[in-house]
Amino acid sequence: MRKITKTTVSLAAAGAIILTGAGFGVSAAQATPTIHTVASSSSKIPAPVASVPEVLGGNTSVALDKGFTDALTSLKLTPGVSGSAKLADGAVSFPITAGSVTYWSPDGNYRPYVQGLLNHDDSGLTLKAGDTTVTLENFVVNPGSSKLYGDVLVNGEVAAPNAYLFSLHGGSLKALQLEGDNAILTGTTVHISPDAAKLLNSTFKTDAVKAGLLVGTATITAQIK
Repeated sequence: MRKITKTTVSLAAAGAIILTGAGFGVSAAQATPTIHTVASSSSKIPAPVASVPEVLGGNTSVALDKGFTDALTSLKLTPGVSGSAKLADGAVSFPITAGSVTYWSPDGNYRPYVQGLLNHDDSGLTLKAGDTTVTLENFVVNPGSSKLYGDVLVNGEVAAPNAYLFSLHGGSLKALQLEGDNAILTGTTVHISPDAAKLLNSTFKTDAVKAGLLVGTATITAQIK
């Protein structure tokens, strides 16, 4: 289902292995990371610390912020999961089903220093109130654009495919960790996007869901070998 193809795994002009194309139906305009280099004495792209042309598995987990769970309670929304996602101990996790990622040192002048796409097919987050269940699923994380896309379903019917659901803020991102077969990035905060806030407010007939609301802090564990 909506797998990332090999033709999307390289950016020839950059000479580095990153993901630029559409897996899961994300358009090129949405998916392509914007590359910025700070002026330097050399126009060459520096060698990345890690370049993974094919992520073999892993997961993205989000430790839910108390402010977010309190907001759900005040709105009488019950969180849950769909597909292969898991919700336990205040965190929700989604298996990585395909992807690629390249990581440069944050101490250098190359930005964005994390680029790629990570697909999370057949899993998602549900929000239920009364007879209405909104499902946010099939996530695509694009660290280069600091956005997360996904499908939105209302009572099982697709309401918005490939929607911009969450913004990703990397100000507190910790240095890449390599542990066994895994590359781990933790510290990115996840926030409700303006598009998602509008859709949720419309569906649940409220104006309490605010764009920028902190959902939690993400940890991406990518199996690289």
